[in-house]
Amino acid sequence: MGGMTLTTFALVRHGQTDWNAERRLQGATDIPLNEIGRQQARDAVDVLSGYEWDTIVSSPLSRAAETADLIAEGLGLTVARRVPGLIERSFGPAEGLQAGPELEALRIPGGFRGGESDHDAATRGTAALEELAREFAGQRVLVVSHGTLIRLTLNRAIGRTLDSVQNAALNLAHHHPVDGWDLEFYNGERLTAEVAG
Repeated sequence: MGGMTLTTFALVRHGQTDWNAERRLQGATDIPLNEIGRQQARDAVDVLSGYEWDTIVSSPLSRAAETADLIAEGLGLTVARRVPGLIERSFGPAEGLQAGPELEALRIPGGFRGGESDHDAATRGTAALEELAREFAGQRVLVVSHGTLIRLTLNRAIGRTLDSVQNAALNLAHHHPVDGWDLEFYNGERLTAEVAG
């Protein structure tokens, strides 16, 4: 039955940072959690403890790594490793900017000048998750990553356009080697099947 194994993923965005609060694009810039973000990570334990988890991995950026460490501590687990493929999508020169003319001047179709395209980020995120699905086939894997990477990857995986990912909310997805991806919870809400689907 090895080939027909369902692997379950929690895809959790890190807790809040000061740049999140200021609505600045972070991308690959390594901005730490703030106190609100640390509390969000601790609060996420309550939701996540309703499930059994076999392993936890995270992006190497400190905001995701610390979120993963706090969640792991709360669940009595240890973080298996940091996965470079889970790093946030790079926004290039747009990193650190808030909405406005300076940011708009850098916008190009599918991303920002000098940054990683939506397409490339989705491809990278999907590849990272599919590799984890092979390695941890049939297990329950808690992944702490970043808002844009999670959103673009899930958009690609399920063929829908999703809203922004909230800090430290539960996104629960199942991966099947043949049938692909099924998203059960997004931002803590159970998804209903597409009406037209």
